[in-house]
Amino acid sequence: MFSFAAFRPRRRASLAPMIDVVFLLLVFFMLASQFGRDAALPLIVGGEGAAYVGPPRLVQIGEESLTLNGVAVEMDDLAARLAPLMQTPKDIVVLRADETASLQRLVTVAGQLRAMGYSQIAIVE
Repeated sequence: MFSFAAFRPRRRASLAPMIDVVFLLLVFFMLASQFGRDAALPLIVGGEGAAYVGPPRLVQIGEESLTLNGVAVEMDDLAARLAPLMQTPKDIVVLRADETASLQRLVTVAGQLRAMGYSQIAIVE
């Protein structure tokens, strides 16, 4: 009925282990978020870049198709077909994806154009 044991005050929970875990998670996510920035696709955003000069260079991108100024073209032949339309490699190439094209297809074509030496790429809707 009576307890003659020595009175022990209740222990408070220590927050130190939780703070350590939160700090480690913070460091992990800060480091992990930096790895996604290595691949960027520079594009012309309204008003930037040089003025458009020369003949039209509209590349229409579909899920399975690719056209240059309305004429079907293969990706391997695109650089050869664009060359006569360009005064310099710094001229603007306009990309337009139709409703069937995925974003990945648009990024792939834009990346391949940059690899071919065309640095001024504009995307229109």
